[in-house]
Amino acid sequence: MKAGLYIHVPFCIRKCPYCDFYSVSGTDESLKTEYTAAVIRNTERYLERYPDLSFDTVYFGGGTPSLMPAAFFGSVLGCIKGRLDTNAEITMELNPKTADEEKLNEIRRSGVNRVSAGIQSAIDSELRDLGRIHDFAEAAEAVRIAKNAGFDNISGDLMIGIKGQNEESLVQSVNALASLGLKHISSYMLKIEPGTEFFRNGISSVVPDEEKTAELYLLAVKTLAEKGYRQYEISNFSLPGSESRHNLKYWNCEDYIGIGPSAHSCFDGKRYEVPRDLSSFITGPYQKEEVNEDHPCGFFEKAMLALRLSAGLDLDKYPDEAPLVLKQAQKLKETGLINCGNGVISLTPEGFLVSNEIISRLLADF
Repeated sequence: MKAGLYIHVPFCIRKCPYCDFYSVSGTDESLKTEYTAAVIRNTERYLERYPDLSFDTVYFGGGTPSLMPAAFFGSVLGCIKGRLDTNAEITMELNPKTADEEKLNEIRRSGVNRVSAGIQSAIDSELRDLGRIHDFAEAAEAVRIAKNAGFDNISGDLMIGIKGQNEESLVQSVNALASLGLKHISSYMLKIEPGTEFFRNGISSVVPDEEKTAELYLLAVKTLAEKGYRQYEISNFSLPGSESRHNLKYWNCEDYIGIGPSAHSCFDGKRYEVPRDLSSFITGPYQKEEVNEDHPCGFFEKAMLALRLSAGLDLDKYPDEAPLVLKQAQKLKETGLINCGNGVISLTPEGFLVSNEIISRLLADF
């Protein structure tokens, strides 16, 4: 039984004002020690319950995983040693402010082989407006340190729709990130989530509007392509062969297990999540897992997720459903929002901008 493993690290130096992911501020070392023990305890539980379970991807997300001591990564990967594929993709998210040469060397030796750096922009004023604690020089230095530590598979985040961002600054950011030699770039549009500081501060009135953000997104797609980064998912671009194998598990409806407060899982015929509560995760014998779907990954869900990918939905795999999908596709064929041919339906970059609407129309009969 093959699966991906996601470890949620809920610690941050300071909460970013746009972030809706579960995290707590502070760097209490004793809390990190208790958290590590809880991660090991919960991971071992899965190994005991599923003797044939193995992992081909591991992803340390957050929060800020790079705040954890290097020994944490060695402990987790040591726990699953023998159940980990020899060519497994093992990713750690990195806040550029936390890049330490000695620590990254140790983390690389522990088995982590991919870094995802939260760069967001190459423009310092945009980084300040995002509430980031690093500037671009520090981000570039973090990438250099990671490379020196032996990481040759490095991804960087790029935010679209930041206050003050325009065509010139966006192209400057794309060019700057590409110049760092990144193999992968995740380019997200800023979304003002309820409960965040940005939502409370009403920043939506000073960031690019929806139409302008859409223009910036299409410009990012074009500029990234010119730099050799192929779009393979709505928000993800890579050099050939450097797609995120772990994230593709989500879009391909493959099994993955989530450990940690707020982590989600799709495993053994169920979709479930862990409450956003660090205290209960640490003190409980095992993490509480709330099932929110008993039979995931039916046709509708598989089709919806496939349509987020540039490869699209291969209808040859679904002969019973294909005629109804194609009927809806005919209504959209001339819009420039989808590609339809050889039994495959995929969204264009323009279609990705309104993906929810397009997908709901394509799958209206299900």
